[in-house]
Amino acid sequence: MKPSISSVVLGAGLMGRLLAHALAQLGHRVLVHEAMGPDGQGSAARVAAAMLAPLAESAITELPVVHMGHHALKRWPELIAKLPDPVFFQQNGTLVVWHRQDAAEAKRFENLLLRTQQQCPELPALQRLGAQGLQSHEPGMEKRFNQGLYLPGEGQLDNRELLASLLKGMSQMGVDVRWNSPCSPRNFQAGQPGQPNWVFDCRGLGARDHWAQLRGVRGEVLRLYAPEVPLQRPTRLIHPRYPIYIAPKENHVFVVGATEIETEDLSAVSVRSTLELLSAAYTVHSGFAEARILEASTQARPTLVDNLPAIRCLNERTLQINGLYRHGFLISPAMLDVVLEWVQHRSTQLATRFKLKFQHA
Repeated sequence: MKPSISSVVLGAGLMGRLLAHALAQLGHRVLVHEAMGPDGQGSAARVAAAMLAPLAESAITELPVVHMGHHALKRWPELIAKLPDPVFFQQNGTLVVWHRQDAAEAKRFENLLLRTQQQCPELPALQRLGAQGLQSHEPGMEKRFNQGLYLPGEGQLDNRELLASLLKGMSQMGVDVRWNSPCSPRNFQAGQPGQPNWVFDCRGLGARDHWAQLRGVRGEVLRLYAPEVPLQRPTRLIHPRYPIYIAPKENHVFVVGATEIETEDLSAVSVRSTLELLSAAYTVHSGFAEARILEASTQARPTLVDNLPAIRCLNERTLQINGLYRHGFLISPAMLDVVLEWVQHRSTQLATRFKLKFQHA
């Protein structure tokens, strides 16, 4: 017998795939409409490092994101365990380093993290490292830095493996995906006869026809093949304009990024950004000099006016999930659990716990 509860998910990016897969597990008959194809080219999740770093990100965001990120570190292993194909997941902490000329900016960064720890004592405490401590935590790092910070418990995953495994899992569970099939909530009357029971709008920037406050923030990411670089965990380099991250993936692949530009321009990566990212990577380890540039990608992240995520009820059975900004992988498990709680109980205590905006249009 087929499941009796039907749900429509609009958008097959990270949030759409997570939600479709979870709803199918709950016994829903799920239909997904995606404006583009299955490779995720239109999704910000495809162009990401997928780092799970609530304390590190607290330097540039607010406490709701930190609370949701702490929740995600527990939830991601559970979510990944239910997928058909393995997904690279690592929880070896984050290393933060800086050059001598950026010591003042590093101190400001550390003070922001210390303030977060006072507000969120559940987070593991940061550790100050000297030169010997850096070598102990990251033996492959060249002796270019005399001090740093170690943030225990933080992690990362492989974004593209996750998207592919979610899609395969959806297929195995009978989720019907209509590619190149743009739709909006206006196409449905959830709960009415002959209509789906639920509609979930996860279209990112594609939802601006319903959510005018959305804007895109451009991000640029390089993927490098660097077999001579033995870094074992995500490393953040304090930079005069933004903290640059270097995230090691499997098979000697590294994701380098962190640019943020207030534009929705999706043209090729700029020379300025490329030089900054590559130069920063080289100053962390000389092995990047012989790295091969596999890809230089751009994408616009869906962002609300306060740079914080929100869930909005157009009616009791039509929800919009949006504004994940640069924190998609960090906060999507929490957003997922809030939506599932609403679906099952028509209320959500998790939204209050996370200080997440849960609005009614």
